[in-house]
Amino acid sequence: MRIFTATLVTETNTFSPIPTGVTAFDRNRLQSDVASMAAWRESGDRDGHTVIESVVAIAQPSGPTIRTVYESLRDELLADLQRALPVDVILLYLHGAMVAEGYDDCEGDVLQHARAVAGEHAVIGAELDLHSHLTQTMLANANAIIAYKEYPHTDIVDRARDLYRICVDAAQGHTRPVMAAYDCNIVGMFPTTAQPLRGLVDEMMARERDGILSLSLIHGFPWGDVPEAGVKMLAIADGDPALAARTAEDFGRRFWAMRREALLRATPLDEALDAALATAGGPVVLADVADNAGGGAPGDSTYLLQAMLDRGIESVATGTYYDPFAVETCFEAGEGSTIDLRFGGKLGTASGAPIDARVEVMRLLEAHEQDYMDDSRPSPLGRSVWIRTKGIDIVLVSARTQVFAPNAFTGLGISLDDKKLIVVKSSHHFWGKFAPMAKRVIHVSAPGALAVDFAAIGYRKRDRNYWPRIDTEMR
Repeated sequence: MRIFTATLVTETNTFSPIPTGVTAFDRNRLQSDVASMAAWRESGDRDGHTVIESVVAIAQPSGPTIRTVYESLRDELLADLQRALPVDVILLYLHGAMVAEGYDDCEGDVLQHARAVAGEHAVIGAELDLHSHLTQTMLANANAIIAYKEYPHTDIVDRARDLYRICVDAAQGHTRPVMAAYDCNIVGMFPTTAQPLRGLVDEMMARERDGILSLSLIHGFPWGDVPEAGVKMLAIADGDPALAARTAEDFGRRFWAMRREALLRATPLDEALDAALATAGGPVVLADVADNAGGGAPGDSTYLLQAMLDRGIESVATGTYYDPFAVETCFEAGEGSTIDLRFGGKLGTASGAPIDARVEVMRLLEAHEQDYMDDSRPSPLGRSVWIRTKGIDIVLVSARTQVFAPNAFTGLGISLDDKKLIVVKSSHHFWGKFAPMAKRVIHVSAPGALAVDFAAIGYRKRDRNYWPRIDTEMR
């Protein structure tokens, strides 16, 4: 059997000021660097199949992709698919929330074109981030779609293996996957690390039997203004559309019932600092949710840092701040120097004002990196600097990304054991590696590109009649 695989991944914040152009896509990664493609290669080789690997293109979440860039990547993938014909199975690692100029649904567009090239006989499967927009075009052109179940996303490889199994079984005639989706009419963020959602995810996995091949809760990406954004429950059944529809509705209604308890809650900035300073017995981790580069934010917001400086709070580690210009200035000054530095607050109104401070340049690293949340690969931070001012240790980086692991700090020599506060620019992917060391974790609602007032997101394309904007019944 012939299996075609490819990767085209970015998450689009349509409110972000940063366009996603050709240089944003990392084309230097090998197929083996992508965990899902590596799993598909391993499984195909084990089972004696021929695996043809195509495009690997991954960009850090930002604003909409430039139209010609998206079309070029899509057409490269399709040209490879055309050359690989005939194929029995197509496995695509996508995000599900990619938007380009003129394309609200890039993944649906890719799947539709892939279907046209490969024909109706090919089994097409897609693995999506759970923060995706599940669309009718995707459902119409794929045989199987599976999203991560976990947030933080620690199950990417497990879901890739699930998709392989379902699609190969279908191509061999053992099963006939049919999909059904249930629209929960909800917008929000929903960590799976706490109850009640933790229990629902466990029940979803337990239900994948007796004719149900897969269940995925599509959380949606709140900061993507597209018509089909929002939470949906997806079920794949073996040849039974009615079973798929019933199961999707059952789990969708159960999620609706727990929506208030499952929603990520963020504490206003000043209230969060008050609560953190009142907590004794260990470091408090503060998550600067609104400036999470992993959701398309600039990663250089200064609101929380300025508030700590204004209060005179010391014994703090905070990062990472995307500011290649400030990094270069520090490298010019040299390790051990003391300089007047302007940093942060550069990339748009969501970033706040720059910080002007006298800083010590504590450490320089040419190629800093941190652990990824599932330890599958390192997350590069590029040229990086540890600076210190007024009792606050700050990490400046030249690769825009969110914080996943403590070695974003400790890799530069910053001790976290003696800190009162550890401030991370992340929404929730930090949880697995920071929560065990924290006395308390507080998600902070500060100004920024990922404001967590889900009722007030300025949608123009998405229907505004959704929970929590309107406390309506399910559709």
